[in-house]
Amino acid sequence: MKNTQPATFKNKKKSAVINLEKGKLPPQALDLEEAVLGAMMIDKKGVDDVIDILNDDVFYKESHQLIYNAIFTLFQNSEPIDLLSVSNQLRKDGNLEAAGGDFYIVNLTQKVSSSAHIEFHARIILQKYIQRRLISISSEIIEEAYDETVDVFDLLDDAEAKLFEVTQGNLKKGSEDAEGLVNQAIKKIEEISKKQGMSGIATGFTRLDELTSGWQPSDLVILAARPGMGKTAFVMSMAKNMAIDFNEPVAIFSLEMSSVQLITRMISSETGISSGKLRKGSLERHEWEQLNVKVKNLSKAPIFIDDTPSLSIFDLRAKARRLASQHGIKIIIIDYLQLMTAGNAAGGNREQEISMISRNLKALAKELNIPVIALSQLSRAVETRGGSKRPLLSDLRESGAIEQDADIVSFIFRPEYYGLTEWDDDERSPCEGQAEFILAKHRNGGLDNIRLKFTGHLALFSDLDDGFGNEFQSKMNSAIEESSVSPSDAFDPPPSQGNDDGVPF
Repeated sequence: MKNTQPATFKNKKKSAVINLEKGKLPPQALDLEEAVLGAMMIDKKGVDDVIDILNDDVFYKESHQLIYNAIFTLFQNSEPIDLLSVSNQLRKDGNLEAAGGDFYIVNLTQKVSSSAHIEFHARIILQKYIQRRLISISSEIIEEAYDETVDVFDLLDDAEAKLFEVTQGNLKKGSEDAEGLVNQAIKKIEEISKKQGMSGIATGFTRLDELTSGWQPSDLVILAARPGMGKTAFVMSMAKNMAIDFNEPVAIFSLEMSSVQLITRMISSETGISSGKLRKGSLERHEWEQLNVKVKNLSKAPIFIDDTPSLSIFDLRAKARRLASQHGIKIIIIDYLQLMTAGNAAGGNREQEISMISRNLKALAKELNIPVIALSQLSRAVETRGGSKRPLLSDLRESGAIEQDADIVSFIFRPEYYGLTEWDDDERSPCEGQAEFILAKHRNGGLDNIRLKFTGHLALFSDLDDGFGNEFQSKMNSAIEESSVSPSDAFDPPPSQGNDDGVPF
């Protein structure tokens, strides 16, 4: 008998079969989950090997999540981990039946004989979880992309942030209880005590480090001053200290000067050769030898400079995430905030744009858990004000949100800039070659005015009593003697083109 089914019905049936055939299960490795949990209960070494790799979310099966949570609780409390203790912990948590009961837990321990290869198995479980997370993120992105009310740049930034979290293994968590946070805080305090009180990134300026304990993770630090006061010179001196003396990876986003100009400043301060001579190339033979010896430390320093002009806050966050992922940067420096743009997502006046940029810089510091230092201009009010020219918080240019969002607001003040020869204190001490680092806001610490030495022709800030100028030549001679490069090995310099003009750049 001839089939009289309508064509439309046959097509629908065929389509249903095809869809069923293409159905997919989320990536998973249940057999390895069982093996890892079993190994953790029969061998303490297995727990030590994978406890910092896994968390309960990476397990696909809910009962496995409950069992891992019980193991983790026992580990935190420094209690024995075995078949009986895990079963008892599940019973105390009210999760024994949901985890499969005693029989299921016994079966887990019978499936393995040792914890051999447990780390390898754990990493496969983690990979399956990352695959599931990527599928989930992709689905969210697709759904939001169809929503016409969602700003496309917000969507891009959110998508990149979620992918960065997966890459870093720092997937967003819910709230944490007090017990866990207290344990974390105690561990951090113990680590700080071993570093002699330096909980953050050391700047290389003794009194500043004593006051702040270094720049702290997740802090937004604003450094403001009038043009020509030495903002860039200060952060370049600081970046050099961090990268060369403490081997901390530093990222510098320069919107004002080129990367070659910045690195030339660092060469000047590191070698003791004036910036004027470096610009002209008018070096004596011994200075070429100094350059050849001292520049080696700088060339190996973990410094990453990006001189993209008119950088948007969106592009900066994307670049910063990549630098954190690829090079493990520990601090970000931005020179300077007012040259940044809000991108196409901007709206309103310039003050609102600056507010949005400062909020995003604070969010970036928190996301990457590293300090972000942003240079800022001051308004002209400081120039027209009578009496002391020391900057105030009210002098911050274009937005009060900068002061609100920042954890630290600081200023650079050099009396010489205004033609003064003495400090305006009771002692009326000479201020030649000196600067003041003013800590005007410090959310988690005290305030102070810290005096520093400023060597203009080297664009260098240093501790006021470090004796840099007097001792530099003897240090340089020692460095040359210890180096494999001897004066005879140094390359011949070009003919001298005149003396240094002594003008800092």
